[in-house]
Amino acid sequence: MTIQDYISAHRARFMEEWASLIRIPSVSCQAEHKADMVRCAERWRELLLEAGCQKAEVLAPRPPKGGEGNPFVYAEYTPPFREGQGVGFPTVLVYAHYDVMPVEPVEQWRSDPWEPQIRDGRLYARGADDDKGQAMIQAKAFEYMVKTGQLRCNVKFIFEGEEEIGSPSLEAFLEEHKDLLKADIILVSDTSMIGKETPSITTGLRGLAYWQIEVDGPNRDLHSGHFGGAVKNPVNALCEMLAKIVDKDGKITIPGFYDDVLPIPEEERAMIAQIPFSQEAYNKAIDVDDVFGEKGYSTLERNSCRPSFDICGIWGGYTGEGSKTVLPGKAFAKVSCRLVANQDHEKISQAFIDYIGTLAPRGVRVQVTPMHGGQGYVCPIDIPAYKAAEKGFEVAFGKRPLAARRGGSIPIIAAFEQILGCKTILMGFGLEQNAIHSPNESMDLEVWEKGIIAVAEFYKEFTMHNSQCTIKG
Repeated sequence: MTIQDYISAHRARFMEEWASLIRIPSVSCQAEHKADMVRCAERWRELLLEAGCQKAEVLAPRPPKGGEGNPFVYAEYTPPFREGQGVGFPTVLVYAHYDVMPVEPVEQWRSDPWEPQIRDGRLYARGADDDKGQAMIQAKAFEYMVKTGQLRCNVKFIFEGEEEIGSPSLEAFLEEHKDLLKADIILVSDTSMIGKETPSITTGLRGLAYWQIEVDGPNRDLHSGHFGGAVKNPVNALCEMLAKIVDKDGKITIPGFYDDVLPIPEEERAMIAQIPFSQEAYNKAIDVDDVFGEKGYSTLERNSCRPSFDICGIWGGYTGEGSKTVLPGKAFAKVSCRLVANQDHEKISQAFIDYIGTLAPRGVRVQVTPMHGGQGYVCPIDIPAYKAAEKGFEVAFGKRPLAARRGGSIPIIAAFEQILGCKTILMGFGLEQNAIHSPNESMDLEVWEKGIIAVAEFYKEFTMHNSQCTIKG
Protein backbone atom coordinates (compact mmCIF):
# COMPACT_ATOMS: atom_id res chain seq x y z
CA MET A 1 0.00 0.00 0.00
CA THR A 2 1.37 3.43 -0.91
CA ILE A 3 1.59 6.02 1.79
CA GLN A 4 -0.99 8.19 0.01
CA ASP A 5 -3.42 5.24 0.07
CA TYR A 6 -2.64 4.58 3.73
CA ILE A 7 -3.31 8.21 4.70
CA SER A 8 -6.57 8.20 2.74
CA ALA A 9 -7.73 4.95 4.36
CA HIS A 10 -6.94 6.13 7.89
CA ARG A 11 -7.47 9.90 7.61
CA ALA A 12 -10.55 10.01 9.87
CA ARG A 13 -8.75 8.06 12.62
CA PHE A 14 -5.63 10.20 12.27
CA MET A 15 -7.70 13.36 12.72
CA GLU A 16 -9.54 12.01 15.76
CA GLU A 17 -6.29 10.94 17.44
CA TRP A 18 -4.81 14.37 16.75
CA ALA A 19 -7.96 15.97 18.21
CA SER A 20 -7.76 13.77 21.31
CA LEU A 21 -4.41 15.36 22.12
CA ILE A 22 -5.54 18.90 21.37
CA ARG A 23 -8.54 18.56 23.69
CA ILE A 24 -6.15 18.11 26.63
CA PRO A 25 -5.12 21.66 27.70
CA SER A 26 -1.48 20.81 28.43
CA VAL A 27 -0.30 24.33 29.30
CA SER A 28 2.99 23.85 31.13
CA CYS A 29 3.29 27.36 32.53
CA GLN A 30 -0.05 27.32 34.39
CA ALA A 31 -0.29 25.36 37.64
CA GLU A 32 -4.00 24.56 37.20
CA HIS A 33 -3.08 22.33 34.24
CA LYS A 34 -0.72 20.06 36.17
CA ALA A 35 -3.08 17.09 35.92
CA ASP A 36 -3.56 17.78 32.20
CA MET A 37 0.17 17.36 31.67
CA VAL A 38 -0.02 13.82 33.04
CA ARG A 39 -3.16 13.09 30.98
CA CYS A 40 -1.45 14.24 27.79
CA ALA A 41 1.66 12.17 28.51
CA GLU A 42 -0.52 9.10 29.10
CA ARG A 43 -2.42 9.73 25.88
CA TRP A 44 0.82 9.91 23.92
CA ARG A 45 1.92 6.63 25.52
CA GLU A 46 -1.27 4.99 24.27
CA LEU A 47 -0.93 6.43 20.77
CA LEU A 48 2.70 5.36 20.36
CA LEU A 49 1.84 1.81 21.40
CA GLU A 50 -1.04 1.76 18.92
CA ALA A 51 1.29 3.10 16.21
CA GLY A 52 3.56 0.08 16.61
CA CYS A 53 6.00 0.67 19.47
CA GLN A 54 6.72 -2.48 21.46
CA LYS A 55 7.31 -0.48 24.64
CA ALA A 56 6.06 2.90 25.87
CA GLU A 57 6.13 4.41 29.34
CA VAL A 58 5.70 7.65 31.20
CA LEU A 59 8.83 8.59 33.15
CA ALA A 60 9.13 11.11 35.97
CA PRO A 61 11.71 13.89 35.62
CA ARG A 62 14.25 15.04 38.18
CA PRO A 63 14.00 18.81 37.90
CA PRO A 64 16.84 21.01 39.13
CA LYS A 65 16.07 22.95 42.30
CA GLY A 66 13.42 20.42 43.32
CA GLY A 67 9.77 20.61 42.29
CA GLU A 68 7.74 18.00 40.47
CA GLY A 69 8.30 18.80 36.80
CA ASN A 70 6.24 17.27 34.00
CA PRO A 71 6.62 13.66 32.87
CA PHE A 72 8.52 12.40 29.84
CA VAL A 73 7.10 9.88 27.40
CA TYR A 74 9.57 7.25 26.21
CA ALA A 75 8.79 4.62 23.58
CA GLU A 76 10.82 2.31 21.39
CA TYR A 77 10.59 -0.03 18.43
CA THR A 78 13.05 -2.67 17.24
CA PRO A 79 12.38 -4.34 13.87
CA PRO A 80 12.56 -8.11 13.57
CA PHE A 81 16.05 -9.17 12.51
CA ARG A 82 16.29 -10.96 9.21
CA GLU A 83 19.23 -12.69 7.58
CA GLY A 84 21.01 -10.72 4.90
CA GLN A 85 20.36 -7.33 6.52
CA GLY A 86 23.85 -6.90 7.91
CA VAL A 87 24.91 -6.89 11.55
CA GLY A 88 22.15 -4.64 12.81
CA PHE A 89 20.09 -1.51 12.44
CA PRO A 90 20.74 2.21 12.92
CA THR A 91 18.75 4.04 15.59
CA VAL A 92 16.65 7.18 15.15
CA LEU A 93 15.58 9.13 18.25
CA VAL A 94 12.45 11.24 17.67
CA TYR A 95 12.02 14.25 19.97
CA ALA A 96 8.86 16.33 20.41
CA HIS A 97 7.01 18.19 23.14
CA TYR A 98 3.40 17.88 24.23
CA ASP A 99 3.09 21.09 26.24
CA VAL A 100 1.55 24.17 24.65
CA MET A 101 1.34 27.90 25.22
CA PRO A 102 -1.60 29.55 27.03
CA VAL A 103 -4.57 30.49 24.83
CA GLU A 104 -5.06 34.02 26.16
CA PRO A 105 -6.42 36.37 24.90
CA VAL A 106 -9.30 33.92 24.42
CA GLU A 107 -11.60 36.55 22.91
CA GLN A 108 -9.37 36.78 19.83
CA TRP A 109 -9.95 33.12 18.88
CA ARG A 110 -12.54 32.52 16.15
CA SER A 111 -13.32 29.08 17.60
CA ASP A 112 -12.71 27.13 20.81
CA PRO A 113 -8.91 26.71 21.08
CA TRP A 114 -9.34 23.30 22.73
CA GLU A 115 -11.79 21.94 20.15
CA PRO A 116 -10.17 21.63 16.73
CA GLN A 117 -12.06 23.14 13.82
CA ILE A 118 -11.28 22.77 10.12
CA ARG A 119 -11.69 25.89 7.97
CA ASP A 120 -10.32 26.52 4.49
CA GLY A 121 -8.00 23.53 4.50
CA ARG A 122 -6.57 24.30 7.92
CA LEU A 123 -7.04 22.81 11.37
CA TYR A 124 -7.40 25.55 14.02
CA ALA A 125 -6.60 24.89 17.69
CA ARG A 126 -3.90 25.45 20.28
CA GLY A 127 -1.16 22.94 19.50
CA ALA A 128 -2.40 22.40 15.95
CA ASP A 129 1.19 23.03 14.84
CA ASP A 130 3.36 23.55 17.92
CA ASP A 131 3.93 20.76 18.61
CA LYS A 132 1.05 18.29 18.68
CA GLY A 133 0.43 18.58 14.95
CA GLN A 134 4.09 18.15 14.03
CA ALA A 135 4.57 15.35 16.55
CA MET A 136 1.62 13.54 14.94
CA ILE A 137 3.43 13.79 11.60
CA GLN A 138 6.26 11.81 13.15
CA ALA A 139 3.94 9.28 14.79
CA LYS A 140 1.93 8.60 11.64
CA ALA A 141 4.96 8.27 9.35
CA PHE A 142 6.37 5.77 11.85
CA GLU A 143 3.03 3.93 11.97
CA TYR A 144 2.90 3.58 8.20
CA MET A 145 6.43 2.22 8.03
CA VAL A 146 5.77 -0.33 10.80
CA LYS A 147 2.33 -1.48 9.63
CA THR A 148 3.55 -2.00 6.07
CA GLY A 149 6.69 -3.85 7.17
CA GLN A 150 9.12 -1.32 5.67
CA LEU A 151 10.88 0.02 8.78
CA ARG A 152 14.49 -1.17 8.93
CA CYS A 153 15.83 0.81 11.87
CA ASN A 154 15.38 1.09 15.60
CA VAL A 155 13.20 4.04 16.56
CA LYS A 156 13.00 5.68 19.98
CA PHE A 157 10.66 8.48 21.01
CA ILE A 158 11.22 11.01 23.76
CA PHE A 159 8.42 13.55 24.27
CA GLU A 160 8.67 16.18 27.01
CA GLY A 161 6.17 18.49 28.70
CA GLU A 162 8.33 21.51 29.51
CA GLU A 163 9.62 22.88 26.19
CA GLU A 164 7.48 26.01 26.40
CA ILE A 165 9.00 26.87 29.79
CA GLY A 166 12.61 26.31 28.77
CA SER A 167 12.96 22.53 29.28
CA PRO A 168 14.32 22.82 32.84
CA SER A 169 14.28 19.04 33.43
CA LEU A 170 15.59 17.90 30.06
CA GLU A 171 19.37 18.07 30.47
CA ALA A 172 19.27 16.14 33.73
CA PHE A 173 16.99 13.56 32.09
CA LEU A 174 19.39 13.18 29.16
CA GLU A 175 22.33 12.72 31.51
CA GLU A 176 20.45 10.15 33.59
CA HIS A 177 19.24 8.16 30.58
CA LYS A 178 22.21 8.39 28.18
CA ASP A 179 22.26 4.67 27.46
CA LEU A 180 18.50 4.44 27.03
CA LEU A 181 18.50 7.33 24.53
CA LYS A 182 21.61 6.29 22.57
CA ALA A 183 21.03 6.84 18.85
CA ASP A 184 22.69 7.52 15.49
CA ILE A 185 20.59 10.59 14.69
CA ILE A 186 17.89 12.68 16.35
CA LEU A 187 14.82 13.68 14.35
CA VAL A 188 12.78 16.76 15.36
CA SER A 189 9.67 18.31 13.81
CA ASP A 190 9.28 21.59 15.70
CA THR A 191 10.50 24.17 13.20
CA SER A 192 9.14 25.81 10.07
CA MET A 193 9.66 25.97 6.32
CA ILE A 194 10.30 29.09 4.28
CA GLY A 195 6.93 28.61 2.61
CA LYS A 196 4.42 26.08 1.33
CA GLU A 197 5.86 26.38 -2.17
CA THR A 198 9.43 26.71 -0.89
CA PRO A 199 10.19 23.71 1.32
CA SER A 200 13.27 24.01 3.48
CA ILE A 201 15.19 22.19 6.18
CA THR A 202 16.43 24.17 9.16
CA THR A 203 20.17 23.58 9.31
CA GLY A 204 21.16 26.05 11.98
CA LEU A 205 19.87 27.87 15.04
CA ARG A 206 21.48 30.76 16.84
CA GLY A 207 22.49 30.60 20.46
CA LEU A 208 21.64 33.20 23.08
CA ALA A 209 23.20 35.20 25.87
CA TYR A 210 21.03 37.58 27.93
CA TRP A 211 21.86 40.05 30.70
CA GLN A 212 20.36 42.74 32.89
CA ILE A 213 22.44 45.83 33.53
CA GLU A 214 21.97 48.12 36.55
CA VAL A 215 23.74 51.47 36.75
CA ASP A 216 23.75 53.19 40.16
CA GLY A 217 24.60 56.84 40.58
CA PRO A 218 23.48 59.18 43.39
CA ASN A 219 21.62 57.73 46.36
CA ARG A 220 18.30 59.17 45.16
CA ASP A 221 16.70 60.96 42.19
CA LEU A 222 18.06 64.50 42.14
CA HIS A 223 16.66 67.86 41.01
CA SER A 224 18.05 68.27 37.49
CA GLY A 225 18.31 72.04 37.91
CA HIS A 226 20.37 71.79 41.08
CA PHE A 227 22.54 68.84 40.04
CA GLY A 228 22.40 68.64 36.24
CA GLY A 229 25.85 69.12 34.72
CA ALA A 230 27.54 68.44 38.04
CA VAL A 231 26.64 64.77 38.68
CA LYS A 232 26.93 61.85 36.26
CA ASN A 233 23.46 60.84 35.13
CA PRO A 234 23.09 57.00 35.26
CA VAL A 235 20.74 56.95 32.24
CA ASN A 236 23.22 59.01 30.22
CA ALA A 237 26.04 56.73 31.35
CA LEU A 238 24.10 53.61 30.39
CA CYS A 239 23.31 54.98 26.93
CA GLU A 240 26.95 55.96 26.40
CA MET A 241 28.12 52.44 27.27
CA LEU A 242 25.57 50.65 25.16
CA ALA A 243 26.24 52.89 22.17
CA LYS A 244 29.79 51.57 22.08
CA ILE A 245 28.83 47.88 21.78
CA VAL A 246 28.11 48.02 18.02
CA ASP A 247 30.20 50.13 15.64
CA LYS A 248 29.12 52.00 12.50
CA ASP A 249 29.70 48.88 10.35
CA GLY A 250 27.48 46.70 12.53
CA LYS A 251 30.40 44.88 14.15
CA ILE A 252 30.16 43.98 17.83
CA THR A 253 33.09 45.48 19.72
CA ILE A 254 33.34 43.05 22.65
CA PRO A 255 36.98 41.85 22.68
CA GLY A 256 37.28 38.28 21.41
CA PHE A 257 33.62 38.18 20.37
CA TYR A 258 34.33 36.83 16.87
CA ASP A 259 37.19 34.50 17.82
CA ASP A 260 35.08 31.35 17.44
CA VAL A 261 32.71 32.52 14.70
CA LEU A 262 33.02 30.28 11.65
CA PRO A 263 32.61 31.69 8.13
CA ILE A 264 29.46 30.83 6.21
CA PRO A 265 30.32 28.11 3.67
CA GLU A 266 30.04 29.33 0.09
CA GLU A 267 27.64 26.48 -0.77
CA GLU A 268 25.34 27.64 2.00
CA ARG A 269 25.57 31.30 0.96
CA ALA A 270 24.53 30.18 -2.53
CA MET A 271 21.49 28.40 -1.06
CA ILE A 272 20.55 31.46 1.02
CA ALA A 273 20.70 33.54 -2.16
CA GLN A 274 18.04 31.23 -3.68
CA ILE A 275 15.51 31.97 -0.93
CA PRO A 276 12.69 34.14 -2.30
CA PHE A 277 13.23 37.52 -0.66
CA SER A 278 12.38 41.13 -1.41
CA GLN A 279 14.25 43.74 0.60
CA GLU A 280 11.61 46.31 -0.32
CA ALA A 281 8.76 44.09 0.88
CA TYR A 282 10.69 43.24 4.05
CA ASN A 283 11.19 46.92 4.86
CA LYS A 284 7.57 47.71 4.11
CA ALA A 285 6.26 44.86 6.27
CA ILE A 286 7.97 46.29 9.36
CA ASP A 287 7.62 49.93 8.28
CA VAL A 288 11.29 50.93 8.11
CA ASP A 289 12.97 52.90 5.32
CA ASP A 290 16.27 51.00 5.58
CA VAL A 291 17.94 48.13 7.40
CA PHE A 292 21.16 47.99 9.39
CA GLY A 293 23.55 45.16 10.14
CA GLU A 294 27.03 43.77 9.82
CA LYS A 295 28.76 45.07 6.71
CA GLY A 296 29.39 42.51 3.98
CA TYR A 297 26.35 40.32 4.62
CA SER A 298 22.81 40.20 3.27
CA THR A 299 19.73 40.62 5.46
CA LEU A 300 19.02 36.88 5.41
CA GLU A 301 22.62 36.09 6.35
CA ARG A 302 22.61 38.66 9.14
CA ASN A 303 19.46 37.35 10.79
CA SER A 304 20.42 33.68 10.68
CA CYS A 305 24.15 33.01 10.22
CA ARG A 306 25.79 35.96 11.97
CA PRO A 307 25.72 37.06 15.62
CA SER A 308 23.87 40.16 16.80
CA PHE A 309 23.51 42.47 19.80
CA ASP A 310 20.28 44.15 20.86
CA ILE A 311 18.96 46.31 23.66
CA CYS A 312 15.72 44.55 24.59
CA GLY A 313 14.56 47.12 27.13
CA ILE A 314 15.86 50.23 28.87
CA TRP A 315 14.41 52.31 31.68
CA GLY A 316 15.16 54.75 34.47
CA GLY A 317 13.99 58.06 35.89
CA TYR A 318 10.53 59.49 35.37
CA THR A 319 8.42 57.99 32.55
CA GLY A 320 4.92 58.94 33.67
CA GLU A 321 2.51 61.50 32.28
CA GLY A 322 3.69 65.08 32.10
CA SER A 323 7.17 66.29 33.06
CA LYS A 324 9.29 65.82 36.12
CA THR A 325 12.78 67.30 36.00
CA VAL A 326 14.90 64.71 37.75
CA LEU A 327 18.38 63.29 37.42
CA PRO A 328 17.73 59.57 38.03
CA GLY A 329 19.55 57.66 40.73
CA LYS A 330 19.41 54.40 38.76
CA ALA A 331 19.16 53.12 35.21
CA PHE A 332 18.48 49.62 33.88
CA ALA A 333 18.66 47.71 30.62
CA LYS A 334 18.04 44.20 29.40
CA VAL A 335 20.31 43.24 26.53
CA SER A 336 20.97 40.12 24.50
CA CYS A 337 23.24 38.59 21.91
CA ARG A 338 22.17 36.03 19.37
CA LEU A 339 25.16 33.77 18.89
CA VAL A 340 26.18 31.37 16.13
CA ALA A 341 27.47 27.82 16.24
CA ASN A 342 30.88 27.43 17.87
CA GLN A 343 30.38 30.49 20.10
CA ASP A 344 30.14 29.45 23.74
CA HIS A 345 27.38 31.42 25.48
CA GLU A 346 29.13 31.29 28.88
CA LYS A 347 32.39 32.56 27.40
CA ILE A 348 30.56 35.39 25.61
CA SER A 349 28.60 36.21 28.75
CA GLN A 350 31.76 36.71 30.79
CA ALA A 351 33.44 38.67 27.96
CA PHE A 352 30.47 41.06 27.90
CA ILE A 353 30.54 41.54 31.66
CA ASP A 354 34.29 42.28 31.56
CA TYR A 355 33.87 44.70 28.66
CA ILE A 356 31.06 46.67 30.27
CA GLY A 357 33.33 47.10 33.27
CA THR A 358 35.92 48.85 31.09
CA LEU A 359 33.26 51.14 29.57
CA ALA A 360 31.75 52.30 32.87
CA PRO A 361 32.57 55.97 33.49
CA ARG A 362 33.58 57.37 36.88
CA GLY A 363 30.67 58.53 39.01
CA VAL A 364 28.49 55.44 38.56
CA ARG A 365 28.58 51.81 39.65
CA VAL A 366 27.64 49.08 37.16
CA GLN A 367 26.35 45.59 37.87
CA VAL A 368 25.68 43.04 35.11
CA THR A 369 23.59 39.97 35.90
CA PRO A 370 23.49 37.05 33.42
CA MET A 371 19.87 35.97 32.90
CA HIS A 372 20.03 32.89 30.67
CA GLY A 373 21.75 31.49 27.60
CA GLY A 374 22.16 28.58 25.24
CA GLN A 375 24.39 27.25 22.50
CA GLY A 376 23.81 27.61 18.77
CA TYR A 377 23.64 24.65 16.43
CA VAL A 378 24.57 23.83 12.83
CA CYS A 379 23.83 20.58 11.03
CA PRO A 380 26.18 19.54 8.21
CA ILE A 381 24.33 19.18 4.91
CA ASP A 382 26.54 16.37 3.64
CA ILE A 383 25.75 13.66 6.23
CA PRO A 384 23.51 10.69 5.24
CA ALA A 385 20.68 11.70 7.59
CA TYR A 386 20.47 15.17 6.06
CA LYS A 387 20.52 13.70 2.55
CA ALA A 388 17.70 11.35 3.59
CA ALA A 389 15.64 14.26 4.91
CA GLU A 390 16.36 16.20 1.72
CA LYS A 391 15.07 13.28 -0.33
CA GLY A 392 11.98 13.06 1.86
CA PHE A 393 11.06 16.68 1.22
CA GLU A 394 11.76 16.30 -2.48
CA VAL A 395 9.41 13.31 -2.77
CA ALA A 396 6.66 14.97 -0.72
CA PHE A 397 6.82 18.52 -2.09
CA GLY A 398 8.11 17.89 -5.58
CA LYS A 399 11.24 20.01 -5.26
CA ARG A 400 14.57 19.94 -3.47
CA PRO A 401 14.36 21.76 -0.14
CA LEU A 402 16.62 24.70 0.60
CA ALA A 403 19.01 24.53 3.53
CA ALA A 404 18.11 27.45 5.77
CA ARG A 405 19.50 28.56 9.09
CA ARG A 406 17.07 30.28 11.44
CA GLY A 407 17.72 33.27 13.67
CA GLY A 408 15.92 31.93 16.72
CA SER A 409 17.28 29.70 19.47
CA ILE A 410 16.38 26.19 20.65
CA PRO A 411 19.06 25.47 23.29
CA ILE A 412 17.92 21.86 23.75
CA ILE A 413 19.22 20.98 20.26
CA ALA A 414 22.77 21.83 21.33
CA ALA A 415 22.20 19.88 24.56
CA PHE A 416 21.36 16.78 22.51
CA GLU A 417 24.69 16.99 20.73
CA GLN A 418 26.69 17.72 23.88
CA ILE A 419 25.12 14.98 26.02
CA LEU A 420 24.07 12.27 23.56
CA GLY A 421 26.85 12.91 21.04
CA CYS A 422 24.80 12.89 17.85
CA LYS A 423 23.44 15.37 15.35
CA THR A 424 19.83 16.50 14.99
CA ILE A 425 17.86 16.78 11.75
CA LEU A 426 15.20 19.49 11.97
CA MET A 427 12.41 18.30 9.68
CA GLY A 428 9.92 21.05 10.51
CA PHE A 429 6.67 21.61 8.60
CA GLY A 430 5.36 24.82 10.16
CA LEU A 431 4.50 27.94 8.20
CA GLU A 432 4.60 31.57 9.29
CA GLN A 433 0.83 31.85 8.83
CA ASN A 434 0.29 29.02 11.33
CA ALA A 435 0.53 31.68 14.07
CA ILE A 436 2.05 29.47 16.74
CA HIS A 437 1.83 30.93 20.28
CA SER A 438 -0.88 33.30 19.03
CA PRO A 439 -4.68 33.18 18.88
CA ASN A 440 -6.01 31.10 15.96
CA GLU A 441 -2.99 28.83 15.70
CA SER A 442 -3.46 26.46 12.78
CA MET A 443 -1.92 23.79 10.59
CA ASP A 444 -2.21 23.50 6.83
CA LEU A 445 -3.68 20.02 6.28
CA GLU A 446 -2.06 19.55 2.87
CA VAL A 447 1.35 20.34 4.35
CA TRP A 448 0.58 18.07 7.31
CA GLU A 449 -0.05 15.09 5.02
CA LYS A 450 3.01 15.90 2.92
CA GLY A 451 4.99 15.94 6.16
CA ILE A 452 3.97 12.35 6.84
CA ILE A 453 5.13 11.38 3.35
CA ALA A 454 8.45 13.21 3.82
CA VAL A 455 9.25 11.54 7.15
CA ALA A 456 8.33 8.08 5.82
CA GLU A 457 10.67 8.66 2.88
CA PHE A 458 13.38 9.78 5.31
CA TYR A 459 13.25 6.37 7.00
CA LYS A 460 13.55 4.57 3.66
CA GLU A 461 16.53 6.63 2.54
CA PHE A 462 18.30 6.73 5.90
CA THR A 463 18.16 2.98 6.45
CA MET A 464 19.22 2.28 2.88
CA HIS A 465 22.46 4.21 3.50
CA ASN A 466 23.00 2.76 6.99
CA SER A 467 22.14 -0.91 6.54
CA GLN A 468 25.48 -2.02 7.97
CA CYS A 469 25.29 0.04 11.18
CA THR A 470 25.54 -1.73 14.50
CA ILE A 471 22.47 -1.74 16.71
CA LYS A 472 22.63 0.99 19.34
CA GLY A 473 20.69 0.92 22.55
